[in-house]
Amino acid sequence: MKAVHFGAGNIGRGFIGEILANNDFEITFIDVNDTIIDALKARESYTIALADDSHEQIQIDHVTGLNNAKEPEAVIQAIAEADILTTAIGPNILPRIAALIAQGLEARAQDTTKQPIDVIACENMIGGSTFLKSEVQKNLANWQEIEATVGFPDAAVDRIVPMQQHDDPLFVQVEPFSEWVIQETGMKSGIYLNGVHYVADLEPYIERKLFSVNTGHATVAYTGALQGYQTIDEAMQDHLVVIQLKSVLEETGRLLIEKWDFDPEEHEQYIEKIIQRFKNKYISDAITRVARTPVRKLGTEERFIRPVLELEKRNVQPEHLYETIGMIFNYHDPEDEQSRQLQALLAEKELSEVITEVTGLTDVEMIDLIRQNIEKYAYVAA
Repeated sequence: MKAVHFGAGNIGRGFIGEILANNDFEITFIDVNDTIIDALKARESYTIALADDSHEQIQIDHVTGLNNAKEPEAVIQAIAEADILTTAIGPNILPRIAALIAQGLEARAQDTTKQPIDVIACENMIGGSTFLKSEVQKNLANWQEIEATVGFPDAAVDRIVPMQQHDDPLFVQVEPFSEWVIQETGMKSGIYLNGVHYVADLEPYIERKLFSVNTGHATVAYTGALQGYQTIDEAMQDHLVVIQLKSVLEETGRLLIEKWDFDPEEHEQYIEKIIQRFKNKYISDAITRVARTPVRKLGTEERFIRPVLELEKRNVQPEHLYETIGMIFNYHDPEDEQSRQLQALLAEKELSEVITEVTGLTDVEMIDLIRQNIEKYAYVAA
């Protein structure tokens, strides 16, 4: 069987590529990075290393690459021949590849012997495949004909793949843990991958990941930055950072258990697994990477404000989430555009006005709680 995967970066090769290879797919990676694409073409294999005591190395074979900027016709042909199409290219890039995917699906539709195909966006976003579907649809006049044989099931993915540099451009180091969940109700192909969890309703798993892994990772980053640490694993050696992480995850865990009926004991084990992942000494993830784009992370539908809103609706005041939000407003990274933007807003406008503008909150009491925590941690940041 054949797979086309958009995005030959570390997540694409180190996570999605591994699972596709384990399911006996020949993989064509699509990217604009000449170095990686040329190496894939020349070698037709690459190596993954697990970031743990075993340092196990896994060879991924039967791969190649295409440059979508230079070889669009070859990409269209690859999609026409594919049995599955996946992406791990970044939410902002999805609209840029939609037209090419549309052309590939049109070419594929010419062959009436082809089985239905699923297009799965494995992105760090809610409803990634649904979003990609809407973008692809804009480029197809015969959408109803195409839609009959093309599924766009949404997915949630989780694996820490830190920023890294190696002499071998294809080598990638990943944490042993990985989770890929697909909503089967959106599928058309009937292809079920070993190593993937299929569910009828994806939303509980997306929120569990967003409010546990993403919220937790960012909590460590901002708490650690305030203490002067440079990496996540370094910060996790500080018991004050770990206490803040556990406290935040207890608050989001309460929401997830009440809202989605997760088993409390199983969720506690899930949280403990997350804590151990963040402590992994073989993954030296820069705090600046995890803490980047603070304005986005403070959005109404994002990892901090959304659980705060839902907990407040349940008459629960999540004091540790409020504390972390206060830390985020005090985060300074001159290399990060959004950090500079946030500090500029704080310098130019009244504090409550900035809180409303960034978070979308209008509740006076919630805004005041955030203001108190911003002022509280301003002394530490100074």
